[in-house]
Amino acid sequence: MSVMVLIGAQWGDEGKGKATDLYGERVNWVVRYQGGNNAGHTVVLPDGQKFALHLIPSGILTPGVSNVIGNGVVIDPGVLLTELGGLDERNVDTSRLFISADAHLIMPYHVAIDKVSERYLGKAKIGTTGRGIGPAYQDKVARLGVRVQDLLDPSILAQKVEAALDIKNQILVKIYNRKGLDAGRIVDTVLEQAEAFKHRISDTRLELGEAVRRGEHILLEGSQGTLLDVDHGTYPYVTSSNPTAGGAAVGSGLGPTSITSVLGILKAYTTRVGSGPFPTELEDQWGEYLRKTGGEIGVTTGRLRRCGWFDAVIARYATRVNGITDYFLTKLDVLSSLETVPICVAYDVDGQRHDEMPLTQTGFHHATPIYEEMPGWFEDISHCRSFSELPANAQAYVNRVEELSQARVSAIGVGPGRDQTIVVHDVLAG
Repeated sequence: MSVMVLIGAQWGDEGKGKATDLYGERVNWVVRYQGGNNAGHTVVLPDGQKFALHLIPSGILTPGVSNVIGNGVVIDPGVLLTELGGLDERNVDTSRLFISADAHLIMPYHVAIDKVSERYLGKAKIGTTGRGIGPAYQDKVARLGVRVQDLLDPSILAQKVEAALDIKNQILVKIYNRKGLDAGRIVDTVLEQAEAFKHRISDTRLELGEAVRRGEHILLEGSQGTLLDVDHGTYPYVTSSNPTAGGAAVGSGLGPTSITSVLGILKAYTTRVGSGPFPTELEDQWGEYLRKTGGEIGVTTGRLRRCGWFDAVIARYATRVNGITDYFLTKLDVLSSLETVPICVAYDVDGQRHDEMPLTQTGFHHATPIYEEMPGWFEDISHCRSFSELPANAQAYVNRVEELSQARVSAIGVGPGRDQTIVVHDVLAG
């Protein structure tokens, strides 16, 4: 039995879909444990087919694997139907997808408030995707949320929507000068949508617990990244859930002692979408090089990603906060054709060196990277399938990243394809 948590170790977009797809072939279950359709995973199959998944776990592309949308996820029913329909059109078997009865729903009023409030903030905006994720989590904590199980009881659903709109419509009308929403219309729409997926609703905590008891292999798949965690990220420029490894237990319903390993996904450089501090950000030709060569456009939003050199300070932080046992280093191929490759090893904050994250957000915002230059390589590494095949300078770069990050690099991505991966250590074998 193994329960592996797969998490992003930066600001998201590290390549978690590729990693999940790689290990998903050898597990029995893949579980999404937090977030919503504000994140996307891209998977490229050996035949060249490309899939962009937002709510449904990446394991859906592997025959025979059971997939769970866990209780920690917030679900937009319309988006779920669209994603299921897209997979069905491409003949992907979705029969083994299960949805936690305790997951919360993103309702139309969540989306409306998310969009209008972000516009209202102007320059102080957080940089949300406007998909209602934050407001849905707010209602969850305020005990005003609508859960998946409420779809099975129309009277309860109607009561909850009406109670929520007593407050939401006042916000929309009186604060933002927008039209109020009709409770009856929302209930009818959501119930109609639910007809297509309510047979998937189950007690996923029980099913996963039984899977552990049977000795099956489970992969817990997070979205976003460590630095977007509401508790451990660059607050307030964060998501509204816990993408870190601790959130995996809460969002799946599995006890923390069931977890056997934590795999962090690290991009060979650093990217970020949305607002917030970013010490190694490059606003020059090198930032544009990384963006263009790496295809750095958000899967969900279509926004251009901010790009910078590898930041070992946040990597060490991610190792510590998540208890990372192994790293999957992605997009190493993007760094080919560079004479030198800088690595941020520490920060300068007002003349003082910081080898670890500054105590305050103000300190992090004013951090200036201290770089170490690594020799680059010009060889094409996309066909390498073992560590020894990599050029000597590429090997040295990986080894230095491993040393600075304080966890072993067990896999390396050298291209977008499913097979363009070097496995250095077999994580599932221990």
